[in-house]
Amino acid sequence: MMRSAAMSRRAAGLSLAAVAAAGGLVACSSSSGGSGAPASESQAAAGGNYTIWDPYPQHDKSSEWVKLLETCGTQAGVTVERAAYDTSDLTNKALLAAQQGNAPDVLIVDNPVVSTLAEAGVLTTTEENKLDTSAIAPNLLAAGQSQGRTYGVPIGANTLALYYNKEVLKKSGVDIASVKDWASLTGALEKVKASGKKGITFSAIGTEEGSFQFLPWFWGSGAQLTKLDSPEGVSAVALWTDWLKKGYAPNSVINNTQTTSWQEFAGGEYAFAENGTWQLANAEKVGFDYGIIPIPGKNGGTAPAPTGGEFVGIPVQKDTARYATSQKLVACLTNTGNSLTTTTTLSYVAPTEEVQTKQVAQNPGLKVWVEAVKAAKGRTSDDLGTKYPRISEPMWGAVQAALSGSKSPQEAMTGAQAAAAQ
Repeated sequence: MMRSAAMSRRAAGLSLAAVAAAGGLVACSSSSGGSGAPASESQAAAGGNYTIWDPYPQHDKSSEWVKLLETCGTQAGVTVERAAYDTSDLTNKALLAAQQGNAPDVLIVDNPVVSTLAEAGVLTTTEENKLDTSAIAPNLLAAGQSQGRTYGVPIGANTLALYYNKEVLKKSGVDIASVKDWASLTGALEKVKASGKKGITFSAIGTEEGSFQFLPWFWGSGAQLTKLDSPEGVSAVALWTDWLKKGYAPNSVINNTQTTSWQEFAGGEYAFAENGTWQLANAEKVGFDYGIIPIPGKNGGTAPAPTGGEFVGIPVQKDTARYATSQKLVACLTNTGNSLTTTTTLSYVAPTEEVQTKQVAQNPGLKVWVEAVKAAKGRTSDDLGTKYPRISEPMWGAVQAALSGSKSPQEAMTGAQAAAAQ
Protein backbone atom coordinates (compact mmCIF):
# COMPACT_ATOMS: atom_id res chain seq x y z
CA MET A 1 0.00 0.00 0.00
CA MET A 2 1.35 3.43 -0.93
CA ARG A 3 2.04 6.06 1.70
CA SER A 4 0.24 8.99 0.08
CA ALA A 5 -1.69 9.93 3.23
CA ALA A 6 1.39 9.69 5.43
CA MET A 7 3.34 11.72 2.91
CA SER A 8 0.77 14.51 2.98
CA ARG A 9 1.10 14.81 6.75
CA ARG A 10 4.91 14.71 6.79
CA ALA A 11 5.55 16.86 3.72
CA ALA A 12 3.28 19.55 5.08
CA GLY A 13 5.67 19.92 7.99
CA LEU A 14 8.83 20.33 5.91
CA SER A 15 10.78 23.33 7.12
CA LEU A 16 12.96 25.77 5.25
CA ALA A 17 15.82 24.44 7.38
CA ALA A 18 15.33 21.03 5.80
CA VAL A 19 15.36 22.63 2.38
CA ALA A 20 18.58 24.46 3.16
CA ALA A 21 20.24 21.37 4.62
CA ALA A 22 19.40 19.26 1.60
CA GLY A 23 20.51 21.99 -0.77
CA GLY A 24 23.91 22.11 0.92
CA LEU A 25 24.72 18.51 0.19
CA VAL A 26 26.48 19.21 -3.08
CA ALA A 27 26.18 17.97 -7.76
CA CYS A 28 13.72 25.31 -16.84
CA SER A 29 10.51 25.65 -15.11
CA SER A 30 8.34 22.61 -14.64
CA SER A 31 5.59 22.07 -17.10
CA SER A 32 2.07 21.25 -16.03
CA GLY A 33 2.68 17.56 -16.46
CA GLY A 34 1.18 14.53 -14.83
CA SER A 35 1.93 15.27 -11.20
CA GLY A 36 0.37 18.74 -11.20
CA ALA A 37 -3.08 17.50 -12.22
CA PRO A 38 -3.36 13.79 -11.42
CA ALA A 39 -5.15 11.73 -14.00
CA SER A 40 -7.76 9.14 -13.23
CA GLU A 41 -6.82 5.48 -13.44
CA SER A 42 -8.35 5.17 -16.90
CA GLN A 43 -6.50 8.26 -18.13
CA ALA A 44 -3.19 6.93 -16.77
CA ALA A 45 -3.76 3.64 -18.51
CA ALA A 46 -4.42 5.46 -21.76
CA GLY A 47 -1.17 7.43 -21.72
CA GLY A 48 -0.77 11.10 -21.01
CA ASN A 49 2.11 13.25 -19.82
CA TYR A 50 4.63 12.17 -17.16
CA THR A 51 7.14 14.56 -15.65
CA ILE A 52 10.80 13.72 -15.02
CA TRP A 53 13.08 16.12 -13.13
CA ASP A 54 16.83 15.66 -13.44
CA PRO A 55 20.04 17.51 -12.44
CA TYR A 56 21.59 17.52 -15.92
CA PRO A 57 20.85 20.94 -17.45
CA GLN A 58 24.04 20.59 -19.52
CA HIS A 59 22.27 17.94 -21.63
CA ASP A 60 19.87 19.59 -24.07
CA LYS A 61 17.14 18.12 -26.24
CA SER A 62 19.63 16.86 -28.83
CA SER A 63 21.63 14.83 -26.27
CA GLU A 64 21.64 11.07 -25.91
CA TRP A 65 20.27 11.48 -22.38
CA VAL A 66 17.13 13.33 -23.47
CA LYS A 67 16.66 10.95 -26.39
CA LEU A 68 16.69 8.07 -23.88
CA LEU A 69 14.06 9.82 -21.73
CA GLU A 70 11.85 10.20 -24.78
CA THR A 71 12.41 6.58 -25.83
CA CYS A 72 11.48 5.32 -22.37
CA GLY A 73 8.34 7.42 -22.49
CA THR A 74 7.40 6.01 -25.88
CA GLN A 75 7.94 2.46 -24.65
CA ALA A 76 5.72 3.18 -21.65
CA GLY A 77 3.04 4.67 -23.89
CA VAL A 78 3.30 8.19 -22.49
CA THR A 79 4.87 11.55 -23.28
CA VAL A 80 7.77 12.56 -21.05
CA GLU A 81 7.95 16.19 -19.99
CA ARG A 82 11.44 16.82 -18.69
CA ALA A 83 12.71 19.65 -16.51
CA ALA A 84 16.41 20.01 -15.67
CA TYR A 85 17.76 21.94 -12.69
CA ASP A 86 21.03 22.66 -10.93
CA THR A 87 21.60 20.04 -8.20
CA SER A 88 20.90 22.29 -5.20
CA ASP A 89 17.99 23.98 -6.94
CA LEU A 90 16.48 20.61 -7.76
CA THR A 91 16.54 19.52 -4.12
CA ASN A 92 14.78 22.66 -2.97
CA LYS A 93 12.17 22.42 -5.73
CA ALA A 94 11.50 18.76 -4.95
CA LEU A 95 10.85 19.51 -1.28
CA LEU A 96 8.62 22.45 -2.07
CA ALA A 97 6.74 20.51 -4.76
CA ALA A 98 6.04 17.79 -2.21
CA GLN A 99 4.58 20.40 0.17
CA GLN A 100 2.31 21.58 -2.62
CA GLY A 101 1.26 18.10 -3.73
CA ASN A 102 2.86 18.74 -7.11
CA ALA A 103 5.81 16.32 -7.18
CA PRO A 104 7.12 15.02 -10.52
CA ASP A 105 6.42 11.42 -11.48
CA VAL A 106 10.12 10.53 -11.59
CA LEU A 107 12.86 12.33 -9.72
CA ILE A 108 16.63 12.00 -10.22
CA VAL A 109 18.66 13.45 -7.34
CA ASP A 110 22.20 13.48 -5.93
CA ASN A 111 22.59 10.44 -3.68
CA PRO A 112 23.10 12.29 -0.34
CA VAL A 113 19.72 13.98 -0.86
CA VAL A 114 17.82 10.68 -0.99
CA SER A 115 17.72 10.24 2.78
CA THR A 116 16.50 13.82 3.25
CA LEU A 117 13.63 13.28 0.83
CA ALA A 118 12.90 9.81 2.20
CA GLU A 119 12.73 10.95 5.81
CA ALA A 120 10.46 13.81 4.73
CA GLY A 121 8.06 11.30 3.18
CA VAL A 122 8.65 12.52 -0.36
CA LEU A 123 9.78 9.22 -1.95
CA THR A 124 8.23 5.79 -2.27
CA THR A 125 10.37 2.70 -1.65
CA THR A 126 11.62 0.29 -4.28
CA GLU A 127 9.64 -2.42 -2.51
CA GLU A 128 6.43 -0.44 -2.89
CA ASN A 129 7.02 0.09 -6.59
CA LYS A 130 8.59 -3.28 -7.28
CA LEU A 131 11.82 -1.85 -8.69
CA ASP A 132 14.44 -4.55 -9.12
CA THR A 133 17.74 -3.66 -7.41
CA SER A 134 19.12 -7.21 -7.13
CA ALA A 135 22.00 -6.59 -9.58
CA ILE A 136 23.09 -3.29 -8.01
CA ALA A 137 26.36 -3.27 -6.05
CA PRO A 138 25.39 -3.17 -2.33
CA ASN A 139 27.83 -0.36 -1.48
CA LEU A 140 26.25 1.87 -4.14
CA LEU A 141 22.70 0.96 -3.21
CA ALA A 142 23.42 1.83 0.43
CA ALA A 143 23.64 5.51 -0.46
CA GLY A 144 19.89 5.43 -1.21
CA GLN A 145 18.83 3.53 1.88
CA SER A 146 17.40 4.84 5.12
CA GLN A 147 16.22 2.83 8.12
CA GLY A 148 16.40 -0.42 6.18
CA ARG A 149 14.42 0.76 3.17
CA THR A 150 15.64 1.60 -0.33
CA TYR A 151 14.33 4.73 -2.03
CA GLY A 152 15.51 4.52 -5.61
CA VAL A 153 17.91 2.99 -8.09
CA PRO A 154 21.42 4.41 -8.70
CA ILE A 155 21.88 5.49 -12.29
CA GLY A 156 25.66 5.37 -11.97
CA ALA A 157 28.49 6.42 -9.71
CA ASN A 158 31.65 8.43 -9.70
CA THR A 159 34.29 8.82 -7.04
CA LEU A 160 37.81 10.05 -6.34
CA ALA A 161 41.27 8.75 -7.16
CA LEU A 162 44.79 10.14 -7.59
CA TYR A 163 45.88 11.46 -10.97
CA TYR A 164 49.65 11.57 -11.41
CA ASN A 165 52.07 13.22 -13.83
CA LYS A 166 54.34 10.51 -15.23
CA GLU A 167 57.11 12.88 -16.26
CA VAL A 168 57.29 14.60 -12.86
CA LEU A 169 57.52 11.24 -11.09
CA LYS A 170 60.15 9.97 -13.51
CA LYS A 171 62.37 13.03 -12.96
CA SER A 172 61.89 12.66 -9.21
CA GLY A 173 62.90 9.00 -9.21
CA VAL A 174 59.50 7.78 -8.03
CA ASP A 175 58.13 4.44 -9.16
CA ILE A 176 54.35 4.73 -9.01
CA ALA A 177 54.14 1.01 -8.19
CA SER A 178 55.80 1.80 -4.85
CA VAL A 179 52.96 4.07 -3.75
CA LYS A 180 50.79 1.73 -1.74
CA ASP A 181 50.02 3.47 1.58
CA TRP A 182 50.36 6.83 3.32
CA ALA A 183 54.02 6.35 4.20
CA SER A 184 55.07 5.51 0.65
CA LEU A 185 52.95 8.34 -0.79
CA THR A 186 54.53 10.81 1.62
CA GLY A 187 57.95 9.45 0.69
CA ALA A 188 57.16 10.04 -2.97
CA LEU A 189 56.11 13.62 -2.22
CA GLU A 190 59.38 14.20 -0.41
CA LYS A 191 61.33 13.08 -3.49
CA VAL A 192 59.21 15.25 -5.77
CA LYS A 193 59.83 18.34 -3.67
CA ALA A 194 63.57 17.59 -3.55
CA SER A 195 63.61 17.48 -7.36
CA GLY A 196 62.19 20.99 -7.54
CA LYS A 197 58.66 20.01 -8.52
CA LYS A 198 55.39 20.28 -6.60
CA GLY A 199 53.80 17.43 -4.65
CA ILE A 200 50.03 17.07 -4.42
CA THR A 201 47.02 19.31 -4.80
CA PHE A 202 43.47 18.75 -3.58
CA SER A 203 40.38 20.63 -2.41
CA ALA A 204 40.05 21.41 1.30
CA ILE A 205 37.61 24.30 0.88
CA GLY A 206 35.13 24.92 3.69
CA THR A 207 32.15 23.39 1.90
CA GLU A 208 30.86 19.91 1.15
CA GLU A 209 33.52 19.68 -1.58
CA GLY A 210 36.16 19.81 1.15
CA SER A 211 34.50 17.02 3.11
CA PHE A 212 34.08 14.99 -0.06
CA GLN A 213 37.82 15.17 -0.75
CA PHE A 214 38.81 14.56 2.88
CA LEU A 215 36.67 11.45 3.34
CA PRO A 216 38.97 8.97 1.52
CA TRP A 217 41.76 9.87 3.94
CA PHE A 218 39.41 9.87 6.93
CA TRP A 219 37.84 6.52 6.03
CA GLY A 220 41.20 5.23 4.81
CA SER A 221 42.54 5.72 8.33
CA GLY A 222 39.87 3.38 9.67
CA ALA A 223 37.84 6.23 11.22
CA GLN A 224 34.05 6.39 11.44
CA LEU A 225 31.91 9.51 10.97
CA THR A 226 30.25 8.94 14.33
CA LYS A 227 33.59 9.54 16.08
CA LEU A 228 35.41 12.40 14.36
CA ASP A 229 38.01 12.77 17.13
CA SER A 230 39.16 9.16 17.17
CA PRO A 231 42.93 8.63 16.88
CA GLU A 232 42.35 7.42 13.33
CA GLY A 233 40.34 10.50 12.37
CA VAL A 234 42.92 12.82 13.89
CA SER A 235 45.68 11.03 11.97
CA ALA A 236 43.94 11.86 8.67
CA VAL A 237 43.87 15.58 9.52
CA ALA A 238 47.49 15.36 10.66
CA LEU A 239 48.48 13.81 7.32
CA TRP A 240 47.15 16.78 5.35
CA THR A 241 48.49 19.27 7.89
CA ASP A 242 51.99 17.78 7.73
CA TRP A 243 51.93 17.90 3.94
CA LEU A 244 51.29 21.65 4.08
CA LYS A 245 53.92 22.24 6.76
CA LYS A 246 56.55 20.39 4.72
CA GLY A 247 55.59 22.05 1.46
CA TYR A 248 54.34 18.86 -0.15
CA ALA A 249 50.93 20.49 -0.75
CA PRO A 250 50.26 24.20 -1.39
CA ASN A 251 48.47 26.53 1.01
CA SER A 252 45.99 27.16 -1.81
CA VAL A 253 44.25 23.87 -0.98
CA ILE A 254 42.44 25.68 1.84
CA ASN A 255 40.44 27.62 -0.74
CA ASN A 256 40.68 25.21 -3.67
CA THR A 257 37.56 23.81 -5.23
CA GLN A 258 37.92 20.57 -7.15
CA THR A 259 38.03 22.68 -10.30
CA THR A 260 40.82 25.00 -9.16
CA SER A 261 42.89 22.13 -7.78
CA TRP A 262 42.54 20.43 -11.16
CA GLN A 263 43.74 23.59 -12.86
CA GLU A 264 46.85 23.52 -10.65
CA PHE A 265 47.57 19.94 -11.69
CA ALA A 266 46.91 20.70 -15.35
CA GLY A 267 49.72 23.27 -15.22
CA GLY A 268 52.18 20.36 -15.30
CA GLU A 269 54.18 21.09 -12.13
CA TYR A 270 52.37 18.80 -9.68
CA ALA A 271 53.05 15.11 -9.22
CA PHE A 272 49.60 14.22 -7.89
CA ALA A 273 46.06 15.55 -7.78
CA GLU A 274 43.07 14.13 -5.98
CA ASN A 275 40.11 14.43 -8.29
CA GLY A 276 37.24 12.57 -9.85
CA THR A 277 36.01 10.56 -12.79
CA TRP A 278 34.49 13.73 -14.24
CA GLN A 279 37.98 15.07 -15.07
CA LEU A 280 38.80 12.28 -17.53
CA ALA A 281 37.95 14.37 -20.59
CA ASN A 282 40.07 17.25 -19.27
CA ALA A 283 42.91 14.86 -18.50
CA GLU A 284 43.22 14.10 -22.20
CA LYS A 285 43.88 17.79 -22.85
CA VAL A 286 46.64 18.48 -20.29
CA GLY A 287 49.50 17.93 -22.72
CA PHE A 288 51.48 15.48 -20.61
CA ASP A 289 51.32 11.76 -19.87
CA TYR A 290 49.22 11.00 -16.83
CA GLY A 291 48.13 7.96 -14.89
CA ILE A 292 45.58 7.18 -12.19
CA ILE A 293 45.79 5.10 -9.01
CA PRO A 294 43.21 4.52 -6.29
CA ILE A 295 43.69 6.59 -3.14
CA PRO A 296 45.70 4.38 -0.78
CA GLY A 297 44.54 3.52 2.71
CA LYS A 298 46.74 4.38 5.67
CA ASN A 299 48.14 0.86 5.89
CA GLY A 300 47.62 -0.13 2.26
CA GLY A 301 44.78 -1.22 0.04
CA THR A 302 42.23 1.07 -1.56
CA ALA A 303 40.70 3.70 0.71
CA PRO A 304 36.91 3.98 0.61
CA ALA A 305 36.13 7.16 -1.30
CA PRO A 306 32.67 8.75 -1.24
CA THR A 307 30.31 7.91 -4.06
CA GLY A 308 28.95 10.63 -6.28
CA GLY A 309 26.09 10.07 -8.65
CA GLU A 310 22.33 10.14 -8.67
CA PHE A 311 19.40 7.93 -7.76
CA VAL A 312 16.24 7.58 -9.81
CA GLY A 313 13.20 7.53 -7.55
CA ILE A 314 9.43 7.75 -7.63
CA PRO A 315 7.90 10.52 -5.50
CA VAL A 316 4.68 9.93 -3.58
CA GLN A 317 1.59 10.86 -5.61
CA LYS A 318 -2.02 11.55 -4.66
CA ASP A 319 -3.12 9.42 -7.60
CA THR A 320 -1.56 6.01 -7.01
CA ALA A 321 -2.65 4.86 -10.49
CA ARG A 322 0.35 6.75 -11.88
CA TYR A 323 2.89 4.53 -10.15
CA ALA A 324 2.71 1.65 -12.63
CA THR A 325 3.85 3.86 -15.50
CA SER A 326 6.44 5.63 -13.37
CA GLN A 327 7.88 2.21 -12.52
CA LYS A 328 8.19 1.45 -16.25
CA LEU A 329 10.05 4.72 -16.80
CA VAL A 330 12.53 4.08 -13.96
CA ALA A 331 13.05 0.47 -15.03
CA CYS A 332 13.78 1.63 -18.58
CA LEU A 333 16.28 4.29 -17.48
CA THR A 334 18.19 1.89 -15.24
CA ASN A 335 18.00 -1.47 -17.00
CA THR A 336 21.12 -3.28 -18.16
CA GLY A 337 20.38 -2.63 -21.82
CA ASN A 338 20.34 1.15 -21.39
CA SER A 339 22.88 1.43 -18.57
CA LEU A 340 25.93 1.41 -20.83
CA THR A 341 24.58 4.32 -22.87
CA THR A 342 23.45 6.21 -19.77
CA THR A 343 26.67 5.88 -17.82
CA THR A 344 28.79 6.75 -20.86
CA THR A 345 26.69 9.84 -21.56
CA LEU A 346 26.78 10.98 -17.93
CA SER A 347 30.44 9.98 -17.37
CA TYR A 348 29.65 7.46 -14.63
CA VAL A 349 30.75 4.00 -13.66
CA ALA A 350 27.78 1.66 -13.98
CA PRO A 351 26.17 0.36 -10.77
CA THR A 352 26.20 -3.29 -11.90
CA GLU A 353 29.16 -5.58 -12.43
CA GLU A 354 27.85 -6.75 -15.82
CA VAL A 355 27.87 -3.25 -17.29
CA GLN A 356 31.13 -2.30 -15.53
CA THR A 357 32.78 -5.19 -17.38
CA LYS A 358 31.45 -3.84 -20.67
CA GLN A 359 32.71 -0.35 -19.83
CA VAL A 360 36.24 -1.59 -19.16
CA ALA A 361 36.17 -3.65 -22.37
CA GLN A 362 35.34 -0.48 -24.31
CA ASN A 363 37.76 1.71 -22.36
CA PRO A 364 40.50 -0.08 -20.35
CA GLY A 365 41.35 3.23 -18.70
CA LEU A 366 38.17 2.90 -16.65
CA LYS A 367 39.51 -0.13 -14.78
CA VAL A 368 41.00 1.94 -11.97
CA TRP A 369 37.72 3.82 -11.59
CA VAL A 370 35.73 0.60 -11.41
CA GLU A 371 38.08 -0.58 -8.65
CA ALA A 372 37.66 2.71 -6.81
CA VAL A 373 33.86 2.57 -7.10
CA LYS A 374 33.82 -0.98 -5.76
CA ALA A 375 35.61 0.26 -2.63
CA ALA A 376 33.54 3.45 -2.31
CA LYS A 377 30.74 4.16 0.11
CA GLY A 378 27.90 6.64 0.38
CA ARG A 379 28.21 9.65 2.62
CA THR A 380 24.85 8.88 4.21
CA SER A 381 25.55 5.13 4.47
CA ASP A 382 25.76 3.36 7.84
CA ASP A 383 22.23 4.69 8.36
CA LEU A 384 23.51 8.22 8.95
CA GLY A 385 20.84 9.69 6.68
CA THR A 386 20.09 13.31 7.55
CA LYS A 387 22.68 13.22 10.34
CA TYR A 388 25.42 13.47 7.71
CA PRO A 389 25.18 17.25 7.06
CA ARG A 390 25.47 17.88 10.82
CA ILE A 391 28.69 15.86 10.82
CA SER A 392 30.14 17.10 7.55
CA GLU A 393 30.07 20.82 8.33
CA PRO A 394 32.07 20.64 11.59
CA MET A 395 34.40 18.15 9.90
CA TRP A 396 35.30 20.49 7.04
CA GLY A 397 35.61 23.31 9.58
CA ALA A 398 38.07 21.22 11.59
CA VAL A 399 40.16 20.49 8.50
CA GLN A 400 40.23 24.21 7.69
CA ALA A 401 41.29 25.09 11.25
CA ALA A 402 44.11 22.53 11.25
CA LEU A 403 45.42 23.47 7.80
CA SER A 404 45.41 27.17 8.64
CA GLY A 405 47.30 26.48 11.86
CA SER A 406 44.67 27.97 14.17
CA LYS A 407 44.19 24.61 15.90
CA SER A 408 46.10 21.36 16.19
CA PRO A 409 44.54 18.35 14.43
CA GLN A 410 43.47 16.95 17.81
CA GLU A 411 41.93 20.23 18.99
CA ALA A 412 40.17 20.69 15.67
CA MET A 413 38.59 17.26 15.62
CA THR A 414 37.67 17.35 19.30
CA GLY A 415 35.75 20.54 18.63
CA ALA A 416 34.16 19.06 15.52
CA GLN A 417 32.95 15.99 17.41
CA ALA A 418 31.40 18.19 20.10
CA ALA A 419 29.60 20.24 17.47
CA ALA A 420 28.39 17.17 15.59
CA ALA A 421 27.02 15.65 18.78
CA GLN A 422 24.79 18.61 19.58
